[in-house]
Amino acid sequence: MMENTRNAAVRSMVRYHFVFCPRYRRKVFLIDGLETRFKELVAQICGQNGIGILDMECRADYCHLFVSAPPDLGPGDIMRLIKRQTGPVLKREYLRGKCPQLWTRGYLVSTASSLPDRLVSEYVGSLKTRGG
Repeated sequence: MMENTRNAAVRSMVRYHFVFCPRYRRKVFLIDGLETRFKELVAQICGQNGIGILDMECRADYCHLFVSAPPDLGPGDIMRLIKRQTGPVLKREYLRGKCPQLWTRGYLVSTASSLPDRLVSEYVGSLKTRGG
């Protein structure tokens, strides 16, 4: 069953599925500990902004993120929050100046309201087992 986001005046069900990658498709998620730290940071950022993480999987050089967002946050706002706050931390802790900028400006986003959550979650979860 799909859950709704509620506040005093709005009841909404906004779901976004993002795919984004590091600049030059660097295989940053193969660096020991970086994927775990990235997921911690994303969870913290999302929690602070009322964004629910429905699913998140990282491959060597890209990430799938499936979220439930408040209606006042658009997909650009969400990506801006995540990339601007994770990039400097991950560069400082793991890359130590090896790249001037971690993330590309671009990303792929689709609204997932027409798909059952279960299907999107199954697809994102299957990425670890079928090689992306």
